Amino acid sequence: DGRVSSVSVQQLIEQISYMNKAKMIDHIGGVEEGAYEIYNFVEKIIKQDILGCETTELEGKDLGTKEESTAPEEVVFGDVLWDAHDEQEQMEAFQQASNSTCELGFEKYFERLNDLVAAPAPIPPLLVSGGPGSGKSLLLSKWIQLQQKHSPNTLILYHFVGRPMSTSSESALIIKRLTLKLMQHSWLVSPLTLDPAKLLEEFPRWLEKLSARHQGSIIIIIDSIDQIQQAEKHMKWLIDPLPVNVRVIVSVNVETCPQAWRLWPTLHLDPLNSKDVKSLISAECNSANVKLTKEQEKKLERHCRSATTCNALYVTLLGKTIACVGNTGNIDETLQQCFQCQDTVSLYRLVLRSIQESLQSDREKGLLREILCVIGVSHNGVSESELMELYPELSSAVLASLVHSLHKMCLLTYGCGLLKFQHLQAWEMVRLEYMEEGENVISAYRQKLVEYFTTQLRVLILICSSFNSRDRVTWRSADELPWLFQQQGDKQKLHKCLLNLFVSQNLYKRGHFAELLSYWQLVGKDKSSMAAEYFDSLKEYEKSCEGEESMICLADLYETLGRFLKDLGLLSQAVAPLQRSLEIRETALDPDHPRVAQSLHQLAGVYVQWKKFGNAEQLYKQALEISENAYGAEHPRVARELDALATLYQKQNKYEQAEQLRKKSFKIRQKAARRKGSLCGFALLRQRALQLEELTLGKDTPDNARTLNELGVLYYLQNNLETAELFLKRSLEMRERVLGPDHPDCAQSLNNLAALYNEKKHYDKAEELYEKALDIRRRALAPDHPSLAYTVKHLAVLYKKMGKLDKAVPLYELAVEIRQKSFGPKHPSVATALVNLAVLYCQMKKQVEALPLYERALKIYEDSFGHMHPRVGETLKNLAVLSYEGGDFEKAAELYKRAMEIKEAETLLIGGKAPSRHSSSGDTFSLKSALSPNVFLEHGQR
Repeated sequence: DGRVSSVSVQQLIEQISYMNKAKMIDHIGGVEEGAYEIYNFVEKIIKQDILGCETTELEGKDLGTKEESTAPEEVVFGDVLWDAHDEQEQMEAFQQASNSTCELGFEKYFERLNDLVAAPAPIPPLLVSGGPGSGKSLLLSKWIQLQQKHSPNTLILYHFVGRPMSTSSESALIIKRLTLKLMQHSWLVSPLTLDPAKLLEEFPRWLEKLSARHQGSIIIIIDSIDQIQQAEKHMKWLIDPLPVNVRVIVSVNVETCPQAWRLWPTLHLDPLNSKDVKSLISAECNSANVKLTKEQEKKLERHCRSATTCNALYVTLLGKTIACVGNTGNIDETLQQCFQCQDTVSLYRLVLRSIQESLQSDREKGLLREILCVIGVSHNGVSESELMELYPELSSAVLASLVHSLHKMCLLTYGCGLLKFQHLQAWEMVRLEYMEEGENVISAYRQKLVEYFTTQLRVLILICSSFNSRDRVTWRSADELPWLFQQQGDKQKLHKCLLNLFVSQNLYKRGHFAELLSYWQLVGKDKSSMAAEYFDSLKEYEKSCEGEESMICLADLYETLGRFLKDLGLLSQAVAPLQRSLEIRETALDPDHPRVAQSLHQLAGVYVQWKKFGNAEQLYKQALEISENAYGAEHPRVARELDALATLYQKQNKYEQAEQLRKKSFKIRQKAARRKGSLCGFALLRQRALQLEELTLGKDTPDNARTLNELGVLYYLQNNLETAELFLKRSLEMRERVLGPDHPDCAQSLNNLAALYNEKKHYDKAEELYEKALDIRRRALAPDHPSLAYTVKHLAVLYKKMGKLDKAVPLYELAVEIRQKSFGPKHPSVATALVNLAVLYCQMKKQVEALPLYERALKIYEDSFGHMHPRVGETLKNLAVLSYEGGDFEKAAELYKRAMEIKEAETLLIGGKAPSRHSSSGDTFSLKSALSPNVFLEHGQR
């Protein structure tokens, strides 16, 4: 009735009112209403305060009381959705990895990792290797925490790979996540492809582009990289020279490390010494107030001396097992049982049996088995509520008790609210303990999950009018059902599942593009037939749609299909679903509704790719007008439309119009960032504003010269070459006055101006400036310095373009020398330099000189990647051409046949056309089309 029921409640309310971070929901009414209100409030806090998403409330009859942004992430990342589930999973994986109070003598490893960051570039990735459970994840997570504390300007991007075949081990999702994190930090608004082949191909260019924007170092850490599906093939970017300010650290198990990676510098984790073993076990025992005798400690020390019994996971598990016995049990008896276990898997088996013995009934033991097996055969884990629905006889009390025991003993953990195995060895033990009878047992558990999630999908269709219910059900059904059908090898059911539009929509909108494509490849459908089937399925579904809600839902499905087809490059087929989505929204909602603007924006995007700029401009202008009317002129959605129009004008060489729109967009985003307060984007803007203020005062300082250089680069990227030239010239003049004309920073400005003149086709000016930059760098820098290599490479390419092949030869030879000094004579980068030189000799009709270079490159590629690698195929094709031109037709045919076998194998493996990022002519492809502009502009200090 509105009155406070007790003094204690009154005191609680008073306390809350004085706390800044506490939130209070004041609700009078039914319990269900209250719970619903709490849920909405918590969801709002997570979206706005934690994830930084924006929700927009629109008041008015036409638009309804509230229009929540369906894809808030699009404001920042073009049309790519940020998957909150994947990001949460990574945050939890990091917390779990660092969840240990023992440092295990990591100080010596920390020093080695610090040396890597401080070492001059270029350097290949660092391998952190060790056996399973040796503490690699713990080491990396602890070091990340230290770096974050002591080096705030260093940007650290990490990814912890979980179980093989889980979502966290999918290469395209990993690369997408890393790219988006880079874009987020750089405050860059740019469309990003979702096509997995293009995503993997373009990542090195994104890394180059975005690292140039960052003032400090960038460290990329991928834990358990060898668990990624086809790691060596999908992580090819690791073998190329990294940008100057980028360092990469990857961890691998010794046994599963790819052969080509073993050439990299390696930090191997030694087995734990007796002191570390003792401290780990003592920490676990102390937490349970268990005291070991001297004799027991000696026995433990003697036992933990082999390679398999002195790793961090084994010793931790051993300590927990002893601590669980406590003061009530027989510790000596427990130790004897533990001493029979010579590896982590067998110790896990002992732990499981002790949990079984603690259970009161056979029914509970049976439920334990069911829980572990169902989690074991799932794609990404199973939630507690799903377990209780799968097993109605399982009470919440029993489940809570079982989960507590399994979690405490490192068998299970939580990730995104799902129960999953904490370590690979725990998963392996469950398979050995419960599934040794073979595939039939595994298949039976998979079938149980299939039936459960199929039922969930049926429920989904019935409650289509409830958007919240659909979203919750589909996330899990979309994650599990197609994957389970794939594992069962049931192509017919997989095909039917994919044609369930809610499943496909969910996978696509969360960015699981590669996963969706792989399922279609498995059922034997090419892109065009897949598109036709989706469209037919949608038209059939439309017949059953009645009422406004279901029509809005249908419009979303049509839009998702159109975007999906656009990303696949099927532009003509993408238009029809996007047009239908627009028609439905105009009819079901209102022609001026924000979702109509969304449809116009997506349709315009297709016309841009189709080079139908007139159509696109008209649609973008309509979307802009609707967005301004709905949200106001200073909303991020308006900024998105302005950016899209600016990009369109830029493609049509209308630079002045593009620049005006970009400035308007920039001001809107600046205000939006200020409203959000703590976003790094606003901090960067404020820093840039201060730098510009200093520049206007005209001070001659090295920092101001660097900022002028950066502004020149930014205008260059916007294709505003005249303004870029002004800033770059001012930067060069200031550096020559302050630092002297022979300083390496002057070489950077010369290099950037040369790149700009090269872009403007003023080759003579570019040649003169590149030569000056090369002269300075040769005198000032080490022979293998990356900045020297940078200038050598681009001057050589320019000479080649100008037809000055004799001048290009010594520079291409120097490029080979630099790469040999940097990486060693057998590194793939050396092979690429050899191919570039060979191509040049071929152009000069010096086939005799080219032949040994190609042969040496072939040997390096074969030794590094194996005989069936695409780069081997490209080199074989070049050798075939040489043999043909030399009149040795038989050898040419043999080489060409081998090259085609490799190409066919690659096509079969990928399931479609996947052009290699490296052409057969190495670095000699078109500069303008193949690489983003800032590959040629040096952004920060080198």
